[in-house]
Amino acid sequence: MALVGYARVSTVGQSLDTQLQALAECSKIFQEKVSGASDDRPQLALLLDCVNEGDVVMVTKLDRLARNTRHLLEISEYLQQRQVALRILNLGVDTSTPTGKLMLTMIGAIATFERELMLERQAEGIELAKRRGAYKGRKPTAMAKGREVLALAKRGLPRAEIARQTGISISSVQRILRTTEK
Repeated sequence: MALVGYARVSTVGQSLDTQLQALAECSKIFQEKVSGASDDRPQLALLLDCVNEGDVVMVTKLDRLARNTRHLLEISEYLQQRQVALRILNLGVDTSTPTGKLMLTMIGAIATFERELMLERQAEGIELAKRRGAYKGRKPTAMAKGREVLALAKRGLPRAEIARQTGISISSVQRILRTTEK
């Protein structure tokens, strides 16, 4: 039996230190600095590939592991099929027990419900502000640099260098270039 940890922060500027301390008893800890909303989490994929029957996956908090209830249930089911337990430290949940499995499902559903309520309230607030004429929307940041991106691309600079020089993400550079190709 191996204890395998997973630690994640959403941005490069954030620190994994607190999570790593809490997961210190793990024999291996997979670490990433990527948004939870992202589907591309290579370290999580590696973790899921490497665990074996009898292992325990440990995370400090539920939101470090899964994007939403569906994602949580997919991960949980995958681990269960491989006879791997999941421990969520701050909640005291351990899926090696029936109670732990039930709690995990309920917690995931509640977290999704809270997020949906927050998004609903946000949409209502935006709609109210629009009716009052007070809402202008988010200023387009990356697209405002479209001309600069195109000029640098025309000079043959790689996308990563364009992103660095303009201060926008590579995906924004790609989006601008795709939009102008059409």
